[in-house]
Amino acid sequence: MKEANMRPSMYRNNANKYAAVQNEAVLDDASPHKLIQMLMSGFLMRVNAAKGAIDRGDFEEKSIQISKAIAIVGGLIDGLDAERGGEIAENLSSLYDYMNKRLFQASSENNIQILDEVSGLMRELKEAWDAIPEAYQQ
Repeated sequence: MKEANMRPSMYRNNANKYAAVQNEAVLDDASPHKLIQMLMSGFLMRVNAAKGAIDRGDFEEKSIQISKAIAIVGGLIDGLDAERGGEIAENLSSLYDYMNKRLFQASSENNIQILDEVSGLMRELKEAWDAIPEAYQQ
């Protein structure tokens, strides 16, 4: 009986390993533009997962997902080039800082409305990023 209980865990572990290899392959081939798109999508998925966790009362999972969203914002901040990006990079840095502050607040208050706010901000950024013509993506 014990062996049967271990199988789902073993399959999940193998699936996670496969997904990690696939993700690594995608990351190796992705342009900087595509990497930013992936970070933004990942952020939106994490915030939505946090909202679901709050709805279920799973506050440990909420904390995990919000922590991952904050880490993604950190990655976006790290990707900014203040020298080449000038005022746009500066404004994005300020916006990302604001979003992180709001994520911390949403986590401490279990506040879905704040999560909706930061999701909306990121969706707007992602839509603008996605609209950049291919000729300018390098």
